[in-house]
Amino acid sequence: MTEIRSFTTADVEQLYAISLATGHLGRDASHLYSDSKSIGHIYVGPYAALAPALILVLVDNAGVSGFALGVLDTADWEKRLERDWWPRLRGSYVDPVHRPEQEWTSDERRAHMIHHPRITPNEVTDDYPAHLHLNLLPRAQGRGLGSILLQRWLVLAANHGAGAVHVGVNRNNARAIAFWQHSGFTRVLEVERTIVLGRLSAGKRSNPPSSNE
Repeated sequence: MTEIRSFTTADVEQLYAISLATGHLGRDASHLYSDSKSIGHIYVGPYAALAPALILVLVDNAGVSGFALGVLDTADWEKRLERDWWPRLRGSYVDPVHRPEQEWTSDERRAHMIHHPRITPNEVTDDYPAHLHLNLLPRAQGRGLGSILLQRWLVLAANHGAGAVHVGVNRNNARAIAFWQHSGFTRVLEVERTIVLGRLSAGKRSNPPSSNE
């Protein structure tokens, strides 16, 4: 049986693990990192600490197999991270600016993101203020569960007041780009290696559906 349910603090470690297991174009990135937490510190930790009400987890018989999370106001969120999240991490991660960028390891690239987080352009946040991340382990992929989880999250976000929403996808992740386009997201712009796609409506306001699938 597969279930979609609300996040609990007991899920944090599993969400961190999923972030690493899908961190290389949707595939396992553990071989690229000596620090297994750095990806999660960017894409899971702040949401678990500061926006837990907008996290949904996908659970099967083997445990947590995916998640969807995000926020309603990206511009405000990035200011909040600068105030409440990044400072405590910067003491633990060395900024690699003393080395040429082309020589950075994967760990150093994540450390640079912690010290110099990318600010989402106004042309995105003005029209698509909310954003989300969605990750599924391989065992949950290819079964339509990503679409179900996405629709459930969009309803949850709409019930919290979200309007238009955007996602960022690595330009080399063709499968992910196809998923978002099939889900009603259209390309907005490309920033370095990231393609931003947006959807004008987060979802219909209604009571969230039952969590059992």
